[in-house]
Amino acid sequence: MVPIIQQSLLAFEPIDLATLNSKAEMLARLDNKYILPSDRLQPAIMAFAELFDVLEIDGQRAFSYSTRYFDDAEKRGYYDHLQRRRKRCKVRVRDYLDAGFSYLEIKLKEKRSMTVKHRLSVDNLLPALDSQCMEFVDGRFQDCYNNCFDKQLKPSMTVDYERITLVAKEGGERMTIDTALAFRAPDAERRAPPHMFIVETKSARGNGIADKIMRANHIQPTKHASKYCIGMAATGQVSRRNNFLAALRRLELDEAYATPSENPVQANFMPLLAATAPRSDRYAEPITHIAVNPSALLRPAYTYR
Repeated sequence: MVPIIQQSLLAFEPIDLATLNSKAEMLARLDNKYILPSDRLQPAIMAFAELFDVLEIDGQRAFSYSTRYFDDAEKRGYYDHLQRRRKRCKVRVRDYLDAGFSYLEIKLKEKRSMTVKHRLSVDNLLPALDSQCMEFVDGRFQDCYNNCFDKQLKPSMTVDYERITLVAKEGGERMTIDTALAFRAPDAERRAPPHMFIVETKSARGNGIADKIMRANHIQPTKHASKYCIGMAATGQVSRRNNFLAALRRLELDEAYATPSENPVQANFMPLLAATAPRSDRYAEPITHIAVNPSALLRPAYTYR
């Protein structure tokens, strides 16, 4: 945890886990995600301190998590999310490393884009989904969509991170602040810089106190910011990832998987194009396409800004 954020947490009143869940368990909610660096987050955190409490357990306010995602061979979980299918789900096992327990979780999308999460306590560091897990997944999927769950799941991505959890003093709203993000696929691993954060607000209508504070600090939500999908795109597990380029750029994970041009002249200058493409603000929506005549790059004594 970067010192500027760790120091800011001292301004919050602590809350224990049981009280936090009684105030805002938020298993059914609307979410907003924000990707931003620590210097942009710190002023917002100071504003949160007046209206939110922070989860504290045994004097600790930031906790280590490891989330293992499961998908089928066709990666339908990823592509259903990419195509914004309404009837989609995400299956994962979340390990609470400091506390030493784990939950199987299935996240479903109901009407009005409401996210509903169901949880089942499982053995710590469960290596694979057993029959009990699959019965739980199938049952919750049928309850929501009235269809059988027909995917053969296998491990596809692990995301490790540190998390801070805040809950509104008045209840009914919570938020998570994740950093030290590491994305691990079977054949690749990527890490976001330690100063980068993913903030997720969870409220009944998707426009809670935290969202208002973010807007007051000129911070807008980041579209397409699923950690699972970001990890799949960043580690090269999927062929289609354009929807997640903005999130990858903000987390500084885009360079290694830039697609080279088939034009040999333009391919030779791809690093130059990436470096000189204008951006109005690194953390505003980036420009994802810039039209450049590659032959112009061969002209001497010409400056690109």
